[in-house]
Amino acid sequence: MFEFSSIEQYHQSLQEGNITCAEAVAHYLEQIKKTGRLNAFIEVYEEEALQKARELDNQRRQARPLGKLHGVVIGIKDVLCHKDHLLTASSKILEGFTSIYSATAIERLLTEDAIIIGRLNCDEFAMGSTNENSAYGKVLNALDETRIPGGSSGGSAVAVQAGLCMVSLGSDTGGSVRQPADLCGIVGLKPTYGRISRYGLIAYASSFDQIGIFSKNIPDAALLLEVMAGADDFDSTVSERPVEQYSSSLTENKKYRIAFFNEALDHPSLDPEISKAMKGTLEDLRQKGHNVQPVEFDLLEYIVPAYYVLTTAEASSNLSRYDGIKYGYRTPVATDGLTEFYKETRSKGFGKEVRRRIMLGTFVLSSGYYDAYFTRAQKVRKLLYEKIKLIFNQFDFIFLPTTPAIAFRIGEKMTDPISMYLADIYTVMANLAGIPAISVPLYTHSSGMPFGLQVLSGRFNELSLLRVSNKLMEQYPKQK
Repeated sequence: MFEFSSIEQYHQSLQEGNITCAEAVAHYLEQIKKTGRLNAFIEVYEEEALQKARELDNQRRQARPLGKLHGVVIGIKDVLCHKDHLLTASSKILEGFTSIYSATAIERLLTEDAIIIGRLNCDEFAMGSTNENSAYGKVLNALDETRIPGGSSGGSAVAVQAGLCMVSLGSDTGGSVRQPADLCGIVGLKPTYGRISRYGLIAYASSFDQIGIFSKNIPDAALLLEVMAGADDFDSTVSERPVEQYSSSLTENKKYRIAFFNEALDHPSLDPEISKAMKGTLEDLRQKGHNVQPVEFDLLEYIVPAYYVLTTAEASSNLSRYDGIKYGYRTPVATDGLTEFYKETRSKGFGKEVRRRIMLGTFVLSSGYYDAYFTRAQKVRKLLYEKIKLIFNQFDFIFLPTTPAIAFRIGEKMTDPISMYLADIYTVMANLAGIPAISVPLYTHSSGMPFGLQVLSGRFNELSLLRVSNKLMEQYPKQK
């Protein structure tokens, strides 16, 4: 029976002839069919994936050079363009739309011989923390199907959690990779803003969005980052910095300087078990000789409001292109005039949460409210950026919880959007500041559900972030 533990192990098995790419793909297709109730996949590319696998098996038999991701089976969030494949952002408004090009990140995966097995369910237009806001229905947490998997990249997280693919891609605007990774017990990496090209990623909030990676271990995440990162002529915001060899440079033996915020660990919204587990890890690291220090942080209560003001403002602008004229859903109802046509199409095409955020964004950008909300939120973002910069002048990392609680029950917070938004309290900081962050699966709650430790580092310091995360997973295998 096929078992996957890492890309390195998989490649070794391929070279030794113990498995073929076709057999690996067949295994995942069978698992996807068995777990259809989880609703992780919107569409599975069965014939295409099998055909690609057979081609790769022939390539290996002919002793041709192999790509870094040879035969690696990957699922992609339904916000990433894949040429000649349907793309909807899990929204009715893009019903029937076929992408005419591929995202740069997808092109780079395919160039290295990856196999894309399907597109994955998510909160509509990546707006949500539970994956209950999809036009295709909610995604279930494989560890407890009565609970949410987190969002917005819930399908991507569950696909890796439940063994439906080897690794997957999501997008992270305010925690949409790290939160579901935390709640599903896997690794979730959000790189620095601009480390991976956003070309071909459907925009939610353009100055926040970043493609992220789900995996079961750090080396696999490092390899995917290594393949996808780097300059791109199609994205003016992507960095020109050289890409480091992340996957082959993970070993490091040094003492780290680690900061943490008492304001975060003693916050009333934080589950006491999460707080206790994190404090225990910090104390143990201190005992091991690392420099672990509390840092005063007085912006915690401001970052969620600032985040939602700025992201909804950007969403209001970005989503104005979905009007029913050029592509996607168009209202069948006869209307009197273009304005009424737009209203009818957008009211029926967008879900409740997306409509809420568009209206909020339009409000904060409107005359008389722009300075009161948008300008103030930008000032908070600037203050946060400067504060974080000062911290990283003295420390290597910031340790935070990823989420304030374990995965809650399906439907538990759907009637309370404010409570839902506050679940982002620990993750939006990295997006506001544009720094890399990762959720590392270290702990198990008394309920049996997993939760992780979030690690943040300075801009473009992904190598150190991956190194410390790898070390943490080796030293603290699933603590209780």
